[in-house]
Amino acid sequence: MEFIKGFDISTLAEVERCGGRFYDHGAQGDALAILKAYGANWVRLRLWNDPYTAKGEEYGAGVCDLPTVLSLARRAKVLGMNWLLDLHYSDFWADPGKQVVPKAWQNLDEAGLEQAVYQYTCDVLAACRAANVEPGMVQVGNELSNGLLWPTGRTPNWGAIYRYVAAGVRAVRDEAPNAKVMVHLDNGGNHVLYRTWFDNYFERGGECDLIGLSYYPFWHGTLEDLAANLNDIAPRYGRDLVIVETSMGFTLESYGAQEALADSDRKGAATKPELAAKAGFPMTRQGQAAEPAALLQVLRGVPEHRGRGLFWWEPAWIPVPGSGWARRPGWEYVHEKGPGGNEWANQALFDFEGNALPALAVIRDH
Repeated sequence: MEFIKGFDISTLAEVERCGGRFYDHGAQGDALAILKAYGANWVRLRLWNDPYTAKGEEYGAGVCDLPTVLSLARRAKVLGMNWLLDLHYSDFWADPGKQVVPKAWQNLDEAGLEQAVYQYTCDVLAACRAANVEPGMVQVGNELSNGLLWPTGRTPNWGAIYRYVAAGVRAVRDEAPNAKVMVHLDNGGNHVLYRTWFDNYFERGGECDLIGLSYYPFWHGTLEDLAANLNDIAPRYGRDLVIVETSMGFTLESYGAQEALADSDRKGAATKPELAAKAGFPMTRQGQAAEPAALLQVLRGVPEHRGRGLFWWEPAWIPVPGSGWARRPGWEYVHEKGPGGNEWANQALFDFEGNALPALAVIRDH
C-alpha cells in the first residue's frame, strides 16, 4: 500500500455552501484540487447513520449523511485520490466521550445490534459500489477507546465490543473484499490503552488490516510517547499503522468575527493557551508546519515499515457563518451543551480567509 498523505474533508461541502473559498498563492481554487497539488493521495470521510430529527432538522457539522459522503468521494476519485470510509455507527459524533446508539437501533439487544452493524455496513458499501466509489479502506467505528454502541458496548464489556466490531469487519469482507479494514482508537501516546484494547480484541478472534490512531499533541502526550507506542504495537500485532487524525494550530487568535458569532457562543477548545502549552510546538504558522514534519519522521521509523502515513483532520474547515460543531438537535442528541461554532478553524491548513498555509508544503515534501 502506498504511503498515505491524507486529509479528512468531511465538512467541505457545508463550508462551500456557507460561502467558504480557498486560495493557493492568491489564486482561488477547489480545496480538494489544492490539497491534491500538495501531495494528497487519500481523503477520509465520516458517515453518520441519520443526522436528522424526525422533522428533518439537520444535526450540523457537515451533515455527514450517505449522499454527502458519496458526493465527496466522487470528487476525490475524479482527482485520482483513494478514500477511507469512517463509519461512526451513530447518528452524530462518536468519540471516547460519547458513542450514542443510532435512533433506529435504540431498542435492540446485543444480538440485534450485532446484526444491525452487519446489515448497515453491507448496505452502505453496496451503495458505494452502486455509485462507483468503493472505498479503499473502511474504518469500523470511530475512536473506540471506550467501546461503541453504549451502554452494552462500553468498556470493559469486551465481549460485546468484539461482537459489534467483528460484525462490521465481516460485512466489509463480504461486501467490499478489496477494501482494507481499520480499527481506530484515540490517544496515540497511551501505550496501556492500546495493549489493553487490542489484546482483548485479538484474543477473542478479532481481525483487521490496519490499526488507526488519533494523535493530537495538545491532548495525547509527547512524540516520544507516540513513537514508543507505535514501535511496540507494530511488531506485537503485525499490523500496519496509520495516524488517522492529527492537527496543530497555526494561531491562538480568535476567529469569532469570521463566524459572525460572539465568543460566548463558541467552544474554542483548541485555542486555549493551556492546551497550546502542552503541544510541544508553538501555535504559529511555523509551529504548525513543524508538527507533521516530526510526525512523518516518527512514522517512517516504525519497525518493518509499518508506519503507513497520516490523515490531517479537517484541513478545510475554515470559519464561515453557518458551519459549526453542532446545531441544537445535534447537541441535544449527544447530550452536550451548546451553542458552538467551529472550534477547529485554527487547526486547518488554510487560514481564516482560506489561504493555503506552509504546513501543506511540509506534508508534500516529507
